[in-house]
Amino acid sequence: MSITDKKLLKQAIVIQRTEMTEYLVYLRLAKICKNEANAKVLKDIAEAEKGHAAFWQQQTGIEVQPDRWHIAWTVFWARLLGLTFTLKRMEKNEGTASHLYSMLVEQVPGAEKLMKDEAEHEHALLQMLDEQILQYAGSIVLGLNDALVELTGSLAGFTFALGDPKTVSVAGLVTGISAAFSMAASEYLSARAENNPQAKLSAVYTGIAYFITVIILIMPYLLLSNIFLALVITLALAVCIIFVFNYYLSVAKELNFKHRFLEMAGISLGVAALSFVVGWVLKNVMGIEG
Repeated sequence: MSITDKKLLKQAIVIQRTEMTEYLVYLRLAKICKNEANAKVLKDIAEAEKGHAAFWQQQTGIEVQPDRWHIAWTVFWARLLGLTFTLKRMEKNEGTASHLYSMLVEQVPGAEKLMKDEAEHEHALLQMLDEQILQYAGSIVLGLNDALVELTGSLAGFTFALGDPKTVSVAGLVTGISAAFSMAASEYLSARAENNPQAKLSAVYTGIAYFITVIILIMPYLLLSNIFLALVITLALAVCIIFVFNYYLSVAKELNFKHRFLEMAGISLGVAALSFVVGWVLKNVMGIEG
């Protein structure tokens, strides 16, 4: 059977191209995946997409070319941010071919079955993906959250109490690096107390997340001479970090983005504002010039 209606044919060609593109996306991702179980999941999805593309080629009678740009772009983001985030974002935000089927379900025999395959089989396979970074999301959140709250508060307080960006940056670095080691040690001891066999990795993820956050937040004080501008940029960077990380988790782990973002940003900025006031009070009470 082939589709003769021009409108339906155009829709079927779009679906066929999407299916072929997704087949090659999953195949490329399987090749770069180091985890054998994840690679098998991706190959299974790829074979399903290849079969769907062949079905639509029979309906259209046309051989279509995949979207090479989309394939390259998706693989790039998978290398940068991981498979789970990239594939779930593709499924959630861009959509797979399943949402394109609605116009053709009643017109093309077999299309309804393929639509169910797209919506159910693919989602079930994606749930099987397992990445190490998501296993330690709690440790990363701990490191990020503590660094954002403690360091934004410390830097805000130092800004008014000390008055010199270089002095603030040194004080912030000493405070931040010491706290990173302290947080990593605390996470290790906590995980060991719970008999967690991955205690060392949990500590590493916590410490690295804390340390990277410290470097990012300190940077404006190292580069700028205007201390209050440095503080404003630091707070803006803190909000950006909160936004990016919570967006990542909301997609990869299917969590509520808005609630998590507002809560974390509110706590960090609230502590910074309170610390700024404390620094101002101490400076005036102690008569510090700066």
